[in-house]
Amino acid sequence: MAWRASWPRSLGRRCTPRPWPRVAPTHTEVLPVQVLAPDLCGRFSGRIVRGINAGAATPAWMVQRLARCGQRSVSALVDISNYVMFEFGRPSHIFDLAHIEGGLQVRWGCAGETLQLLNGQTVSVDETVGVIADAQALESLAGIMGGAATAVSDATRDVYLEAAFWWPKAIAGRSRRYHFSTDAGHRFERGVDPATTVEHLERITELILQICGGQPGPIDDQSLNLPQPQPVALRVARAAKVIGMPLTLEQCAQALRRLGLQVHEGQGSLSMTPPSYRFDLQIEADLIEEVARLIGYEHLPHTPPLAPVTALAQPERRRGPYALRRLLAQLGYQETINFSFVQERWERDWAGNAQPIALLNPIASQMSVMRSSLLGSLLAVLKFNTDRKAERVRVFELGRVFRHDAAVPDGPTSVAGVAQPLRVAALAWGDALPLQWGEGARSVDFHDLKGDLQALLAPRQASFEPAEHPALHPGRCAQVWLDGQAIGYIGELHPRWRQSEGWQQAPVLFELELEPLLQRELVQAQPVHRHQPVQRDLAVVLPERVAHAELLATVRGADRTGWLTDVRLFDIYRPKPDRLLGHNAGAGSLVEGEQSWALRLTLERDDANLTDAQIDAVVQSVLAALSAQLHARLRA
Repeated sequence: MAWRASWPRSLGRRCTPRPWPRVAPTHTEVLPVQVLAPDLCGRFSGRIVRGINAGAATPAWMVQRLARCGQRSVSALVDISNYVMFEFGRPSHIFDLAHIEGGLQVRWGCAGETLQLLNGQTVSVDETVGVIADAQALESLAGIMGGAATAVSDATRDVYLEAAFWWPKAIAGRSRRYHFSTDAGHRFERGVDPATTVEHLERITELILQICGGQPGPIDDQSLNLPQPQPVALRVARAAKVIGMPLTLEQCAQALRRLGLQVHEGQGSLSMTPPSYRFDLQIEADLIEEVARLIGYEHLPHTPPLAPVTALAQPERRRGPYALRRLLAQLGYQETINFSFVQERWERDWAGNAQPIALLNPIASQMSVMRSSLLGSLLAVLKFNTDRKAERVRVFELGRVFRHDAAVPDGPTSVAGVAQPLRVAALAWGDALPLQWGEGARSVDFHDLKGDLQALLAPRQASFEPAEHPALHPGRCAQVWLDGQAIGYIGELHPRWRQSEGWQQAPVLFELELEPLLQRELVQAQPVHRHQPVQRDLAVVLPERVAHAELLATVRGADRTGWLTDVRLFDIYRPKPDRLLGHNAGAGSLVEGEQSWALRLTLERDDANLTDAQIDAVVQSVLAALSAQLHARLRA
């Protein structure tokens, strides 16, 4: 600020504002002005200047100084107004007197009134917007921008100069309501000095007479509702604590006196009443800031913080989201970060959400709703890459989804009626392996992604049950269950959506709730078994409708001894149609609707070796359970 830069840093010296010379009026004409809203305008000063040459050229020295302030030259009158604004820190306005009908009124606007501004925009005002009006129409937005009707031009001969104090609360936010900002509004809404409006007019008049000539009239100054400065106290002990260095009463007083403030010293404290130009000094913290600035930040001691450094113990049964990200990256997936705003079509087609959360002011028409699933974002990433000839895509995202939930209360991190759970989703498309020589090329499939998901959950074991999902293939979709809780879906993209996007190969995807994935089991040490395990292989004929999980559950449930430690499926045989036999075929032959599964049973006993009789008993109990529950038979 100009007044701050003018204060010398040497102690004991004071600088007083420059007294601008009074311009003697040459006529007595005064424009009638009524200030009808003291809560809008606390002081209003004006003057008429007649017979000017508005087409005069702006002096080179003024053009150069304005350029250094970042202001381009417009015309002599506009340049003079801007130049004095930089000198005093207060904007002013120059009206073309010939276009003012009658006098002026300073008041709040009325609903339905309109005004065409200097920038060509026409705005409508209401009772919360301050205006300056004449007998016929609005002429200016108070403290923000003048109207086009009274704008000065090269043909202007008589002008009315205005300098006023507008209350900051009456100006704040008004220009943003009309989607523009002005230097005047920026300054008035932060506060200006209310005591120098007359000096402001004297300076403008002086420059106008020097550059444009003219005959000035007397100044009409109306003071109605000015701020009343209140004393502000400063406690030395408090200042020392906030600044972080020892201070004395004399140091604080000297620092404030260097700013030209009238300081009254007390016992361990001091007080001052801020002058009109220091409207920013209102509380104790403001004085502490000035003391620190005047003493010099370079004198602050370098004191390292003294605080105990205590490591936060992380529970071993829980891993963080970043550990999950690293594991997915190790599996060959790249992380993507996408907008939570998506197309409404994605929610309808891929999430089955007919009523997504709509945005009141979307940043783009194709980003009008909040996503309730991460699958749409990943499919958009895949589309972006395949359009650029990507041959193999592995991506994942960990982020929030948003859905309606009346049970969610309002809180510091929640919005009433909106659930915001975290989820993790992954997508694989293209070849199962990068180009290499050791194995033939094949497309990634459901089981590849399932294997990655099982690696993500290890050592915990998930189960997969057939399910349906709006985005996934009805026959190649499964719901993922973990510890008896459904946590998400995995599957291949529905053929309808694959064809609509133009993909020859369907991507495989999964989407899971994040919280269950952050839990993990602790590995427990087991002693080395003293006895050798025993393995038995079984080939059983089963109906094709039997699922793998159902088969394993039946086998494990048949063992009552606890000796069956592992069951593995290692072969599936489905005969070709021309080799199928009739319903009266033998036990080893397969008929239509049947398949042969080969199982390996691993049995082990801790306290002794298993005998053949014990092994045969477990095998027979397994075969009996398969026959009774799944209608299976032993294949010869």
